[in-house]
Amino acid sequence: MKNQQNSSRDAAILANALPYMQRYKGKQVVIKYGGHAMGDIELSKAFARDIALLKQSKLNPIIVHGGGPQIGRMLEKMGIKSEFVDGLRITDEKTIEIVEMVLAGSINKQIVAMINQQGEKAIGLCGKDGNMVVAKKTSKKIIDPNSNIEKIIDLGFVGEPDKIDCSVINMLASSEMIPVIAPVAAGNDGHTYNINADIFAGAIAGALKAKRLLFLTDVVGVLDRDNNLIPKLTIKRAKELIKDGTIHGGMIPKVQTCFEALENGVEGVVILNGKIEHAILIELFTEYGAGTLIVK
Repeated sequence: MKNQQNSSRDAAILANALPYMQRYKGKQVVIKYGGHAMGDIELSKAFARDIALLKQSKLNPIIVHGGGPQIGRMLEKMGIKSEFVDGLRITDEKTIEIVEMVLAGSINKQIVAMINQQGEKAIGLCGKDGNMVVAKKTSKKIIDPNSNIEKIIDLGFVGEPDKIDCSVINMLASSEMIPVIAPVAAGNDGHTYNINADIFAGAIAGALKAKRLLFLTDVVGVLDRDNNLIPKLTIKRAKELIKDGTIHGGMIPKVQTCFEALENGVEGVVILNGKIEHAILIELFTEYGAGTLIVK
């Protein structure tokens, strides 16, 4: 009897998910994968299974991944010290070599292998492939606390997307491949640039006019002053919450990246907790979702 009850429950879950699967059928969903979820082997396996299921449900998932902690460990191992300005790593010539090796190499191929083990065909890329992303150098303006004078900090080989060509991504999606993309790109000056993975994912999603952009983070989403999840926000309301301090700290740049993606044509952006198993499926295939949906 218990097995029969479990089977009935499982069947009901699938039946309830069907309308949401149909809503996303053939649509492109960009998923920024990073944070602590990448460092947990069981969560990583669950992530790979979820991506395989999305593809089998006729969605077109595109993965953009980070790798800050892994880069940090490798730099430490190589005896290279890192400095940060407002969360951005100052990247010299030695550092960018390590960044590219870790992001476009070991991490990228690990994610590809895990998805392939689930029976799908993932392929590893970075912004350089097919000239997908052309980067431009980023400089950071800060206020010197001693003189109160604005200074421009040279971050080295840190960039941001300047031009995006989605033809490679579209070609792969139409051939049943799952693109897994590292946020490294070349500039017109011939140099390699490290791009913040959130910004990179937002730019890719905007260029694709994606149905959804999902940010897998270490928190459940955007919280109100009582630490309750806010399930849905408009750009206007989110800006009000930034102004009154409800949205603060590291959540501000993430939400601002959401604004840019929405302005560039993404239908909806979701901030959700990547440490919750099957958070992607809960978000896309259930009525209530798993995080904070931000819409234009």
